[in-house]
Amino acid sequence: MRRNVLNITASDVKDAKLTATVTIPAADVDAAIKKAYKDTAKKYRFPGFRAGKAPRPVIDSALGAEATLAQATNDLIAANEPAVLNELDIVPTKNGDYKDLDLAKDHEDYTYTVEFSLRPAAELSSFDAVEIEMPPAEVTESEINNQVEMLLNYRATFEDVEGRAVESEDYVTVDLKAVENADNFAAEGRMLIAGSDSNPAEFNEALIGANVDDVKSVTWTDEAEEGEEAETHTVEVTVKGIKVRNTPELTDELVKSDFGFDSIDAMRDAIKIEIEQDKASRLPAEKENRCVSALAERLQLDEMDADYEQSVFEELGQNFLSNLAARGMTLDTWLPASGLTMEQFIGDLHKQANDVARESLALDALARELKIEVTEDDINAEFEKAGVKDVEASKAEFIADGRMPAVRESIRRSKAVDHLVENAKVTEVDETAKDAE
Repeated sequence: MRRNVLNITASDVKDAKLTATVTIPAADVDAAIKKAYKDTAKKYRFPGFRAGKAPRPVIDSALGAEATLAQATNDLIAANEPAVLNELDIVPTKNGDYKDLDLAKDHEDYTYTVEFSLRPAAELSSFDAVEIEMPPAEVTESEINNQVEMLLNYRATFEDVEGRAVESEDYVTVDLKAVENADNFAAEGRMLIAGSDSNPAEFNEALIGANVDDVKSVTWTDEAEEGEEAETHTVEVTVKGIKVRNTPELTDELVKSDFGFDSIDAMRDAIKIEIEQDKASRLPAEKENRCVSALAERLQLDEMDADYEQSVFEELGQNFLSNLAARGMTLDTWLPASGLTMEQFIGDLHKQANDVARESLALDALARELKIEVTEDDINAEFEKAGVKDVEASKAEFIADGRMPAVRESIRRSKAVDHLVENAKVTEVDETAKDAE
């Protein structure tokens, strides 16, 4: 239990940096020095003394006083860092940069200076209510029709085509041989839909009009994002077979035999209920996501701070690995199953981290504009919402670890999201019908 109070003075934030001068009371310094000598006495063997019993002069003579005092100094700073973070109410983007540290001295206060890197305080181009499009809360006929079509597609059959060349929408079985920069695409018996938007245009040009046993060389270049170099790939495509998909006609008989409903109307009613339940659980989060994304588009920031992006990247990565572990998987087992290389995974995670970072900064800017405060009741409610049994004990643990500023930060952002959603201008759009056009 801390008997004495830290003295902390902080500079104004400049270029996303905050400098703090911290003074630790002499009593805490003496306690840290005493503990350091005790730990050293236990750690090393000193001739003539039992383990842990060597006096300070003997330790100093053997190791030098600087070694133990350096340990005491490091212990002091580490032990007090959570209190410093709590007092300043900050969540640094990386470890503090400690400036020109002196060694702690007996019976003297210890003062040091540390510089913390913070998130950039970016601004928004506007604080007006965001405008978003959302699917209607009510179930539409097009949504039901789309679900019916999906169910029918599950019952589709494929019929071999003979005596003609490949046409658009045919299902074409091909062998793909890597020629240049295309090892990831090599495969046997892969099925492609001729003319599909998911294929590079060069693939569609080669497939449509081709016959079984035709061999074609296909070269295409990926679309590159800004700042990235576009990659070119070449494969040899051998057409092995052509099929057409036959979707069954929707009839009461099919509905009874394949889906267990008495009629088409009964199936549509069941589908409607399922979609209603899905919308009720999904749309609130979807509205939040769209509102936050719209707000982030207003962020006035040319380039993301590298330290902040890296901190978000590490957090996302750790969360992903934890989720994999909960499913009994590792990254080494997941990557092959996902069809991604390690480089692609890391690249995708960095893009995601950049998006999350921009959204967080946008919410921070909104919270500043709204002058959002976090009360003790807000904190208690946050812990209760997390299912914590002993709120006070858990809060004490967070304070001891220096994690309470992150809790307050999360609450501020949540309040900003609530304001954003409550005031959003929403236009309902039947997206299923729109996609079908």
